[in-house]
Amino acid sequence: MTESPARVVFRDPQQKLATRVADLLGRLSLPEKIALLHQYQAPVPRLGVAAFRTGTEGLHGVAWLGTATTFPQVVGLASSWDPDLLRRVGEAVGSEVRAMHHADPRVSLNVWAPVVNLLRDPRWGRNEEGYAEDPWLTGVLSTAYAGGLRGDHPQWLRTAPTLKHFLAYNNETDRCLTSSNLPPRVLHEYELPAFRPAVESGAAVAVMASYNLVNGRPAHVSPLINEVLRGWPVEDVMVVGDAYATHNIGGDQHWADDHVAGFAAALRAGVDCVTEEGPDSAPTIARFTSALERGLITESDVDAAVRHILSVRIRLGEFNPDEDPYRAIGTETIDCAAHRELAREAARASVVLLSNDGILPLDPARAGRIAVIGPLGDAVFEDWYSGTPPYRTTLRAASGDVLFHEGVDRVALRGLVVADGTLRTADGPGAAFDVLDWGQETISLRAVATGLFVGFDGDRMTCDQPGPNGWEVNETFTFVPVDGGVALRHLRTGRFLRADPDALVRPAAEDVASATVFPVDVLVDGVTAAAELAAAADVVVLALGNHPMVCGRETIDRRDLDLPGTQDQLLRAVRAANPRTVLVLTSSYPYAIGWAKEHLPAVLWSAHGGQEHGAALAGVLFGAEPTGRLTQTWYADDSELPDLLDYDIIATDATYLYHRGTPLFPFGHGLSYTSFRFENLHLGTPTADSDGIVAVSVDVVNTGDRPGEEVVQLYTRQQRSRVKQPLRRLRGYRRVRLAPGERTRVTLDLDVAGLAFWDVTRSRWVVETAAHTVAVGASSTDWRLTATLRVRGEEIPARTARAGLRLIDNDGYAGTTPVAVTGSPDEALRSVSADAWAAFRTVDLNGGLHRVDLLAAGPSGTVTLRLNDPFTGPVLATVPVPPVTDRLAVAPARATIGPVSGTHDLYLVFDSPDVTVAHLAFS
Repeated sequence: MTESPARVVFRDPQQKLATRVADLLGRLSLPEKIALLHQYQAPVPRLGVAAFRTGTEGLHGVAWLGTATTFPQVVGLASSWDPDLLRRVGEAVGSEVRAMHHADPRVSLNVWAPVVNLLRDPRWGRNEEGYAEDPWLTGVLSTAYAGGLRGDHPQWLRTAPTLKHFLAYNNETDRCLTSSNLPPRVLHEYELPAFRPAVESGAAVAVMASYNLVNGRPAHVSPLINEVLRGWPVEDVMVVGDAYATHNIGGDQHWADDHVAGFAAALRAGVDCVTEEGPDSAPTIARFTSALERGLITESDVDAAVRHILSVRIRLGEFNPDEDPYRAIGTETIDCAAHRELAREAARASVVLLSNDGILPLDPARAGRIAVIGPLGDAVFEDWYSGTPPYRTTLRAASGDVLFHEGVDRVALRGLVVADGTLRTADGPGAAFDVLDWGQETISLRAVATGLFVGFDGDRMTCDQPGPNGWEVNETFTFVPVDGGVALRHLRTGRFLRADPDALVRPAAEDVASATVFPVDVLVDGVTAAAELAAAADVVVLALGNHPMVCGRETIDRRDLDLPGTQDQLLRAVRAANPRTVLVLTSSYPYAIGWAKEHLPAVLWSAHGGQEHGAALAGVLFGAEPTGRLTQTWYADDSELPDLLDYDIIATDATYLYHRGTPLFPFGHGLSYTSFRFENLHLGTPTADSDGIVAVSVDVVNTGDRPGEEVVQLYTRQQRSRVKQPLRRLRGYRRVRLAPGERTRVTLDLDVAGLAFWDVTRSRWVVETAAHTVAVGASSTDWRLTATLRVRGEEIPARTARAGLRLIDNDGYAGTTPVAVTGSPDEALRSVSADAWAAFRTVDLNGGLHRVDLLAAGPSGTVTLRLNDPFTGPVLATVPVPPVTDRLAVAPARATIGPVSGTHDLYLVFDSPDVTVAHLAFS
């Protein structure tokens, strides 16, 4: 007999959330609870509990579920520097998710967005998914977007936003195997602050763990989940695993002995719901059940996870349809007129004017003949997480009556024909194909006759796709020149095309020697033809950029910052033919376009802008005010970047915070069609305590002849410190719109507590007594006015040797990497080269010390303690390393030390690679 719903506590909206969760949890059997630990959560018919699934993708529109409003890529949305706009876009996406869910309950209300991983390195393949290289700005904008997804009702959720991906995930190269090196300051000052605001405010109610390892430990078993992340919000936060990532713990990452142990470790660490095996939950249920039987987890561990899951489900209104304020959202919301208008507004707000000598804006009545040239001139591309747009507005279509050339080569491959959508060989001249060059020796072939692309369907080569697409892109090749023509290597399979006896073409040849060779006839030289058209025009709009599915996307990092393929040749040829060439760059990430900046009269950039992309670009070209600002540094050359896998931005001088070079375009940069002057900078007080608020005021004047918007940006730099400080750090901003000659007073509050940094000597935040430069300006390097603020904080005392030293809390290092060990609660350092060292500044060695104890391991070798210099300083002790074969373990080691006193810099020097040290203790 089923209980009356009126008597069931978990269905009573008047009860506290914790009471409702506890009631439902108590009604579930252990097998029913275990079944909730998988992405596809089974129904519980006896309680009237429906099936539930985590995970609808919604980074910039609803993805993979049919037609939906498609907004600009996230890095484009962020370029608006407009939290209100981001919130409204989030509301639109959340409403469309709701509408789809009401039409089909299998559509999940748990939205996997936003991505808050920082744009630390522009070569990251998923650059388009992030907001900024600055953690504070990322927090502001992602919180706004998540808040829109969530809704503003205090009790009920429109959707359940999920932040991705916790933590320190910025590389696709070996992403499941690489470990992100995070010294404590980078962890606390850079990585964690990007996640905290959305979680702490309740805008996001879930988090996804990342694929990578952090300091040698898989992110899915990180203690940061329970010890840090769950300390931020008031309500429960649900943590989900990334696809097949829990499987890696006992698999390729070799952290656990088997998958049962790996799943158990993830659950204990705080991962509530794993994303494994698609809709088949049986293997996951079996692993958690075995983990219980083996004593690796307890029912209390299961209850903790289920409690987090049920908290989200109850707040989504699942058990209270009559009270759910979002229940009435219907399919008429999808692609409604208001969302189309919002897509247009968002796309236009995402456009950034990088340079301009006055040629822009163009006057259609006076510009003369306009030519739109380039492979992105008549295209609107989707990325992996795009929805299906209801329409696409291209730059060519939005620009009116213009000349056009794509600027790509057209060739005939003799002997290769397209018949009924299939590639075959036949005698004759062969079919004509346009060659789309995406860079990194990667091309696609588009049949001239049909406009469709060549791909592989798993059996044969077809010609039926609208472009490169899918998780595994089947529409990309490499031309390999051979005598008599070219061989075509299909990139996904790695094999060469070969004609079978039945004349069908398949990627069946293992090497070029056994491939079919196709003679090539060049029908159109794209660069030459484009230059000829450019010469006939009065002004050229050159549309270059990337395809978001190729050579830089999830699973693929970029190898450099070069323009794709032949685009640099096209750029130079068109500019030579017509100096009045404006570059319109559409891309998921920055490029090194120094030549274009130097030689072209104007450069405009936008991320891929969704369904209104072309209209937005044309609007700005022909007079709409450009209002976007960059949220990451554009470097002059990739040689200025550290190794992609090095996450220590402080040691490597990375991001706008620490970069010592001159950027091509700095963080915060973006021009207007008018000009602004900053005057009368004033600090509310010249001296402040560490808990004070300082009002920073400045006059802004529009000195141009047209209305415009300026983003007034506030930065600080600490002038003296015990540690290496950022050269500049964004502390706030204000967007102002002014008429010609109009003046306004802008006041920004500077929270002095925000000037704190992580003190590794005491593992806590500290505001030092120091002077700070306070600057206002138009970008991170365009400081118009500065003042000095003196802060009364504290002086960091010397470390006390008797208190012990954690190796991870060093002040500097060389030749080491942080690792996790099981023999110590501390993270350790492992040498990767001989003569590696770690430094501890100002260590108090007074007090009659005579012995040092270490937790260490290695195949062999010693570690030497030196004073004041890692190579020539006096030796305090030499400690033999215990021979421990388990790479996750350390063991005690000890040595006596001679008489020592005073305060010194202490160096721990490794004499060989693969030596691990976790902790030092003196007595």
